[in-house]
Amino acid sequence: MPSFLADSRLGEYLNSPWLLGPVVFILWVVLFMIIKRYVLRWLQRSAERTAWTWDDVLVRALSGPLLLPILASGLLVFERILPLSPEWDHAFDTVMAGAMVLALVLFMDLACRGVLDRLSDKHAVLLGARGLVQGVIRGVIIAIGILVFLDSVGISITPILASLGIGSLAVALALKDSLANLFAGIQLILDKTIEPGHFIRLEGGLEGTVTRMSWRTTRILTAANSTVVVPNSKLTESLITNFNLPEPEVDARVELGVHFDSDLEQVEKVTLEVAREVQRAYPQAIAGFEPRFRYTGFGESSVNLVVITRASNQDGSLRLRHHLIKSLQRRYAREGIIMPFPTRTLDLPPERSDELRERFLPGGDLPADAGPGESTE
Repeated sequence: MPSFLADSRLGEYLNSPWLLGPVVFILWVVLFMIIKRYVLRWLQRSAERTAWTWDDVLVRALSGPLLLPILASGLLVFERILPLSPEWDHAFDTVMAGAMVLALVLFMDLACRGVLDRLSDKHAVLLGARGLVQGVIRGVIIAIGILVFLDSVGISITPILASLGIGSLAVALALKDSLANLFAGIQLILDKTIEPGHFIRLEGGLEGTVTRMSWRTTRILTAANSTVVVPNSKLTESLITNFNLPEPEVDARVELGVHFDSDLEQVEKVTLEVAREVQRAYPQAIAGFEPRFRYTGFGESSVNLVVITRASNQDGSLRLRHHLIKSLQRRYAREGIIMPFPTRTLDLPPERSDELRERFLPGGDLPADAGPGESTE
């Protein structure tokens, strides 16, 4: 065979699109896989240097889904090189659109999963509702992805959106209470109003320690060792006093009254001495806290005062108040400080006094220790 014929056949074979297409496809995939590797490595290093922690989740979520657009774009280039009919062009365009949408869906799913992983470690309420929340988010992402794909290939999604709107309304009405509790739980997570271990008091007077938070309910352990289950929607509507915020330390207050004839300087000195001793002696008390003492006013039968110590938490406050009351009672008894009980004096007109004396006292004589105008009871 003449050499020029062999050269022409070889050149024609090398220029054949059936050979050029696969070579270009392989080179395309290899080139972009290398670019993908270096770009992701650079993004990972940049994410590690930033203070924002969520960019690490986004970078990890990008790794797998990027493979789909690379392969789909390589196939599209491969198809464009081959001498195929226009129907193949349309088919490969659809494949490219599907690959892009699928990559976006996978990226969003992986990113949301990474976010839920981090939030579940910090918030116990998400730990119990992890499967439900992830399933709902995944369903929404897939539904949006399908609608985007249908719209990209020329299929009208307006009837589908209308049907979804009606169906969503029906589902929302049927699951109104469950959805209210779910969104209330999410609100509690975002606001960080309460967390397991916090001691709280609700508007109705219920108080106790939060033991567990789920997507639907919150459990509160009361002082009577009983568990109260409160729906999250009710919890968000109630006024909540959280004794752990802004810090778990809480005052232990004791309010009492002393006799009007008491030496108020001595009462203050003795009370502060007792409060300091209790503050130092018990492990639930905050070390170094200086007790506070204040007279608060004149009562019906006493001069009222309050003494304040500080405990490490609400349970410690109850114990500290218990010891402080006992210590104050013992010390007041030794010092002769009187905590009076309420007394009443009856002032009656003379004619009323004579009538009562004749009716209730034999002979109409009052006891020797009963003065005029006073009742003997």
